[in-house]
Amino acid sequence: MATQETSSNRVASLFQPALIGTAIKDSFIKLNPAVLIKNPVMFTVGVGTLIMLIVTIYIALSGDTTQGTFGYNLTITAILLLTLLFANFAEAIAEARGKAQAESLRKTRQETPAKVIREVGQMTLNEVQVISSAQLRKGDVFLCEAGDIIPSDGEIIEGLATIDESAITGESAPVIREAGGDKSSVTGGTKVLSDKIKVVVTTQPGESFLDKMIALVEGASRQKTPNEIALTILLAGFTLVFIIVCVTLQPFAEYANTPITIAALISLFVCLIPTTIGGLLSAIGIAGMDRALRANVIAKSGRAVETAGDIDTLLLDKTGTITIGNRKATHFYAAPDIAQPDMVRASALSSLADETPEGKSIVELVERMYNVQCTMHNGELALKKADQTIIQSSLATVHFIKFTAETRSSGIDLPVNGPSGTFLRIRKGAVDSIRTIVTKAGHAFPAETDAKAREIAANGGTPLVVTENERVMGVVELQDIIKPGISERFDRLRKMGVKTVMVTGDNPLTARFIAEKAGVDDFIAEAKPEDKMQYIRTEQTGGKLVAMMGDGTNDAPALAQADVGVAMNSGTQAAKEAGNMVDLDNDPTKLIEVVEIGKQLLITRGTLTTFSIANDVAKYFAIVPALFVASIPALQRINIMNLHSPESAILSAVIFNAIIIPMLIPLALRGVDYKPIGASALLRRNLFIYGFGGLVAPFVGIKLIDLVVGLFV
Repeated sequence: MATQETSSNRVASLFQPALIGTAIKDSFIKLNPAVLIKNPVMFTVGVGTLIMLIVTIYIALSGDTTQGTFGYNLTITAILLLTLLFANFAEAIAEARGKAQAESLRKTRQETPAKVIREVGQMTLNEVQVISSAQLRKGDVFLCEAGDIIPSDGEIIEGLATIDESAITGESAPVIREAGGDKSSVTGGTKVLSDKIKVVVTTQPGESFLDKMIALVEGASRQKTPNEIALTILLAGFTLVFIIVCVTLQPFAEYANTPITIAALISLFVCLIPTTIGGLLSAIGIAGMDRALRANVIAKSGRAVETAGDIDTLLLDKTGTITIGNRKATHFYAAPDIAQPDMVRASALSSLADETPEGKSIVELVERMYNVQCTMHNGELALKKADQTIIQSSLATVHFIKFTAETRSSGIDLPVNGPSGTFLRIRKGAVDSIRTIVTKAGHAFPAETDAKAREIAANGGTPLVVTENERVMGVVELQDIIKPGISERFDRLRKMGVKTVMVTGDNPLTARFIAEKAGVDDFIAEAKPEDKMQYIRTEQTGGKLVAMMGDGTNDAPALAQADVGVAMNSGTQAAKEAGNMVDLDNDPTKLIEVVEIGKQLLITRGTLTTFSIANDVAKYFAIVPALFVASIPALQRINIMNLHSPESAILSAVIFNAIIIPMLIPLALRGVDYKPIGASALLRRNLFIYGFGGLVAPFVGIKLIDLVVGLFV
């Protein structure tokens, strides 16, 4: 996880002075009808404000008071204008926070020298040419050494380096990136601290990861989500209904011989339509993406964050998510009739070119336990113990078999009697993969080795079987540790109604042991990339939404298929392009946090909608009796608040309607506190707090405002 930073730079104050100034300015700019019309509710408030302005000017010029006094109408106009400005301010402050983050990111995007490697004619020689980073194109290869700023996004094709990614992630601890595997991706704007790497550019100018981040946090790429669009249509429907209600109210008033002023009709309309949620809706959506960014997750769209809140199934890799991920070799067990030194030698040779952490740990264990030096340099492969050379061969005659998720094995073909002689075929891999190799060659798989592998798996370890010329040499034991507290996090997800699925390349015995110990709901053992795809499709066919995390090129199809695909920033370019979110911290457990952020977004929108509609009910009891109680005395029964006068009742209602918007802005930006207590319990809790609270608050608020207004009206 990313380290917790100071509140000044990581969890910024909701209302910084610089942001408030920008937001106030933007609030007036957003009064432009072309902007307002995107929000039907606030657009109708704008139309009402314009009508009131015309009425006020008419009264000032003509002196006619049949529509009320000049001061009364001017006050109504001013309050309606404030209602618009407060709603615009809510959206503007959310956008300003994003723009401030974009500005800090933009400072890291600077033109830097790029050491481009150019081929010299048809020769194998290369030359290094220094150009501006702006001149780099996709496919170019550049060199970076200690102290250099990486000029563009790319994939390391040669070398290994320690890199400072704090400009992007905020994490001060350096990370290691190397060619091969799934940790080869580098981001423009980060700094090389040590060693030297060759990188191939993977993006065109203006399409880098940093460019996309800036566009997203500025809101330039923000589109309304399907739920947001649906809610906007619903609110527009409510608004249309209340337009009809208020228009038809005038004939009833004339019939009852009760004149209603234009100010009263517009005030009633504005108070009845859902102005609170109408004014806060955009801010809630923007703030949801902002909260994801503050968790160091880049969401490519608001829809991705929203979908995360509806997730039913969560696919999690075992290594690094459920276990610490530092799986290491702990023991070598030789097969019957195989000498321990021969087993160890075969294990070391099969792992020399293995780039996986497990392969490297086998070589480390051989060197530590048996004092054997395993080296590959100067074109030679050698295993030496003290002054004795165990094996030595030219790398030109050796063929390495790299580990893949499909074969689940790796190894080496080593010449025994010179390049034209026979080869020593050494393989290392999962039990079932090696069993297939052995049995196909017509050899028996030792029962003792099979029993030892089952014993290792039953204890939560991972067995790797080693063969030489298709004969079993023995088994290597790998062990990992389940992360502390992970079981509690899965319990939390279960209470949210989310099913957790562990994905692992381990055999079913090991997978079952770890799944039961960690508390996941299901597991996929001996998983290949196509197995993830199949599981996701099966869940989606059943109407469920699926989320997963990945970092490798082989994860890209599943990331694209999943409803929420979170790619690690350290992963390959293919993975980052396939996912709809990118985790800057490269934390496999971040997916759990993403789900909680999504649920918080949906709950915040739902609770504030409930609060807004409940508000409208209470305001009805304030204005309607005030308008008709003189001509229809029976309405006195619903005059619950017993307000000072019809004018003070209307003023108090519109004042409350206006000030409730800025009062709720902090809640819209911060989000409603989410607790995993189950959907039914959560619904009851929020209905009580925001439904009942939405009914009570206006009664109290309007009455208190009326006591003050009554002194002047």
